[in-house]
Amino acid sequence: MIDPSFVGSTSTPFTMEVERGRLLMFNRVVQTAEPVFTDPVAARQAGHPDLPVPPTFLFGLDLADPSDLLAGMGVDLSRVLHVEQGFVYHRTAYAGETLTFAPVITDIYSRQGGALEFVVRDTAVTGADGEPVADLHQVIAVRGAASDEEAGS
Repeated sequence: MIDPSFVGSTSTPFTMEVERGRLLMFNRVVQTAEPVFTDPVAARQAGHPDLPVPPTFLFGLDLADPSDLLAGMGVDLSRVLHVEQGFVYHRTAYAGETLTFAPVITDIYSRQGGALEFVVRDTAVTGADGEPVADLHQVIAVRGAASDEEAGS
């Protein structure tokens, strides 16, 4: 069982650069057709300083949390299921920017008699000068031993 006293736990804020190559690869994988996201010239012609970051890209950067907050809570990462993600953008992020991610565990609860435990993680993303860029929200489920027994594992 995940100890609910972890609610409020934070990891040390970490910074990540929005690398143009990684951004282009992401856009290729999700088949982004808009040139403004794949061509720096088209982006500048549209009034952007560089390639804009599409909405879900920041989640990939947030998952690079070097503190491994979940493992620090004793969560077996092989039992983790993605449940939900959401975001609120305060401004567009761009290729070449360095962003700071500050994750915090905001809720822990269980369902199905403890067979599933849920961890809610919210992350504030800020730019180099500290201005808000986005708020990321993620819910994961952790399958407990009871769910394995029910499945006949």
